[in-house]
Amino acid sequence: MAEMVIDARHADLGHGLAVRRVLPYARRRMVGPFIFLDHAGPVVFPRTVGRSADVRPHPHIGLSTVSYLLSGAITHRDSLGVEQVIRPGDVNWMTAGRGISHSERFEDPSVLEPPGIELLQSWVALPEADEETGPAFDHYPASVLPEARDAGTWMRLIAGEAYGMKSPVKTHSPLFCLHASLRPGARLTMPHGHPERAAYVVAGCVEHAGNDYRTGQMLVFGRSEGAQLEAREASTLMLLGGEPLGERHIWWNFVSSRRERIEQAKADWKSGRIALPPNDAGEFIPLPDDRP
Repeated sequence: MAEMVIDARHADLGHGLAVRRVLPYARRRMVGPFIFLDHAGPVVFPRTVGRSADVRPHPHIGLSTVSYLLSGAITHRDSLGVEQVIRPGDVNWMTAGRGISHSERFEDPSVLEPPGIELLQSWVALPEADEETGPAFDHYPASVLPEARDAGTWMRLIAGEAYGMKSPVKTHSPLFCLHASLRPGARLTMPHGHPERAAYVVAGCVEHAGNDYRTGQMLVFGRSEGAQLEAREASTLMLLGGEPLGERHIWWNFVSSRRERIEQAKADWKSGRIALPPNDAGEFIPLPDDRP
């Protein structure tokens, strides 16, 4: 039985770029090391909107961002000088550590037309010993990620270990993150071996313990074995979880085990001590407190 069900809340990132925000939640801040989960889209814009939906350069500390596309394409640029286009099935894993900035741009106008952009972005908190590690960026094409099929179920392991598979994505703590597609009637048992687990319904409808759950709902499970989901219709899921890291503070794009470190990050961004991407330094997102 699920310990909790989280209903995603609507959030507007500006210029019509709306997302379903799943984590953090008032009664459940984290699942394993995962402290943030947004589901954007499918987002479709007319060509007349142009690039207004771009996410301008902004900073992070104390976490890794995990970007995974279901449709469309996004160009990532960061303060390390990395420029990388991410496409469906690929993984962009950016470790902020002591500080990084990046932008996410929709540079191909065609990707804003049907089926549009659909993005799952999660943040993974870093262990205390790694919170001040040097920033890093790694890109993994879909071709290097393990996949499996079985009785109406297809899955791709984005990161970590699950179902006997191991992803090549470099992580800092025990976790798993997995994309699964289920045909109507297919069943999926949550992976074992992780103390905290969750299943987010990206699309469709699944049944668990006699109740139906639809797009935008997350079921949170503990360590108990045998938690099973059955697809009522063709469904897409994102499964995630792992070892908890302890309490974390989160403010805007900053995550830390120490409140004072977040205050320092605010000052660093305001004063320009966190560099902008060298190939995208013409604009940036100011601190929320500094916005007009």
